[in-house]
Amino acid sequence: MRCGRRGASRRERHGRAGRAGYADGVTDAAEPTRASSSESAPSTTGARTTAADPAGAPPWADDLALAHELADLADAISTERYRSADLHVSLKPDRSHVTDADQAVERAIRERVAAARPDDTFYGEEYGHDAPSHRQWVVDPIDGTANFLRGVPVWAALISLVVDGVPVVGVVSAPALGRRWWATQGGGAFSTEHEGPLRVSGVRDLADASLSFNGLDYWIDAGRLPQLLDLTGKVWRTRAYGDFWSYMLVAEGGVDMAGEFDLQPYDMAAVAVVVEEAGGRFTSADGEPGPWHGSAMATNGLLHEAVLGIVAAPPAG
Repeated sequence: MRCGRRGASRRERHGRAGRAGYADGVTDAAEPTRASSSESAPSTTGARTTAADPAGAPPWADDLALAHELADLADAISTERYRSADLHVSLKPDRSHVTDADQAVERAIRERVAAARPDDTFYGEEYGHDAPSHRQWVVDPIDGTANFLRGVPVWAALISLVVDGVPVVGVVSAPALGRRWWATQGGGAFSTEHEGPLRVSGVRDLADASLSFNGLDYWIDAGRLPQLLDLTGKVWRTRAYGDFWSYMLVAEGGVDMAGEFDLQPYDMAAVAVVVEEAGGRFTSADGEPGPWHGSAMATNGLLHEAVLGIVAAPPAG
């Protein structure tokens, strides 16, 4: 949800019509090797898969299909409430905003997951989470609630399946932008605006790189403002696109690195899969893998160690 300072954090289905996902004229981009993905999300009917099907189906195909179904459900509810005159907004104990749309989306997704995958557990923003399990759905019903309630179209449903602590399916659906991104572990990353698999940029030097950060407050509160200023002084360009948008731009090659603090797993799990399957790296700001450490640093991979060398906390002692 990431709403304001220190927040707790398409129906048009799966066509792809494309652009190259990286900046021309900077450096050559190496195309990551990955498995192909089907043009449309497969039906949820039939046996569940938890890895690549020997008959040739994409990895995690049934779970990806369900994730797209959940995103369709989320989009239908959120778009109906977007810019509604009677949208109800309240403050949670951490002083972040929540709307009736956030709550309605999460309730609907929880109900569908319980029906479709009764053995899986759930980790959501608005209604808490179950104990960790082998398979857990991790969901932010509306990432960018501050934008949503102010009528800014940059918000999305973040839906991920995590298996043994590792995100393996991710769908990021931004209906007000008319865009959706998705990825499966080993199956590549795709979006509705790209003809083929997404790929990160090939930028190798910080001096040529574009950085997105969510906001100075987060870096200040984390005690990392000096590191951020050091990094901004070494890169070509800085912006604060914020929320899911920064990470999707990394996956598409439009931005070379993105990072922020004060995050929850539901802010990161879905975007992490997309970035990594596009050939990038996603860790905490201190280099820890996965969405479990309260911060994020996503890069094109080529720049990751250099960035961590600047922003990571110094070793204790």
